[in-house]
Amino acid sequence: MIAMAAALLAGALPNAVVPRQVANMYAKPSEASGVVSQAIYGSNVALLGQRAGWAQIRTADEYAGWMPLAALKIGPPYAAAGQVAMVSSLFAHIYREPDVTMHAPLLTVPFETTLEIAGSDHQRWYQARLADGRLCWVQSGDLTFDTAPLSTAEMLTLSRRFLGLPYTWGGTSSFGYDCSGLVQMLERRHGVMLPRDAQPQADWSGLQPVSSRADLAPGDLLYFGASPQRITHTGMYLGDSQFISATTYQTPTVRIDSLNDPHWSRLLVAMRRVK
Repeated sequence: MIAMAAALLAGALPNAVVPRQVANMYAKPSEASGVVSQAIYGSNVALLGQRAGWAQIRTADEYAGWMPLAALKIGPPYAAAGQVAMVSSLFAHIYREPDVTMHAPLLTVPFETTLEIAGSDHQRWYQARLADGRLCWVQSGDLTFDTAPLSTAEMLTLSRRFLGLPYTWGGTSSFGYDCSGLVQMLERRHGVMLPRDAQPQADWSGLQPVSSRADLAPGDLLYFGASPQRITHTGMYLGDSQFISATTYQTPTVRIDSLNDPHWSRLLVAMRRVK
């Protein structure tokens, strides 16, 4: 901690790694304040400051918030070099040995978790190194080494895998997404780095307006609210007036709804397309 404080005073931004399945980020250094976002297992974050057992951090998408120091491992970046793989299943169990029957999983990590790969066992299992240095095993079927950007059609196919997952305010993982977290993740897999929240997304220079519903194409982004300056929800257009989003409307899940539903048609205030 002394070293971190010295680095902060020197103007550097120390690195920390999230060693939990998913960790909340808060608006203020208190769990009584609102959750603003999350960081998943193995994420590298920049340390901006600290206060009474809390760290102000910035994630890779340039989002800042507060997290308990106990939820972080201060040190060099994780999975930033060597062979790495991404979790392609909605969730992946991580085991102490290459066997699902011997012991319970050490932990379960969400979709998009990046792991350091240390070796393999006939392609059925990969040995990984966790953020705390422990060696573990992951089934190869839960991993991918191909993280090339998806096409629009592939992105839309991927979106349906998350149907039924719970809506979680501030959620950025397959344990639960919020509306902008889901859209941001889908576009990230598409190779586009959107801002974290719905209003900044709609205002982002990397998107261009779609003038009318008749001009919508699958993969376009929809923004809902009281006005274009007061956006509170977002989703992705699938075609045939349908869109997918993480919502609390009727059932708090990732679900498909229709723009012909009066609830949504009266709230639709902006439509955007990646440039």
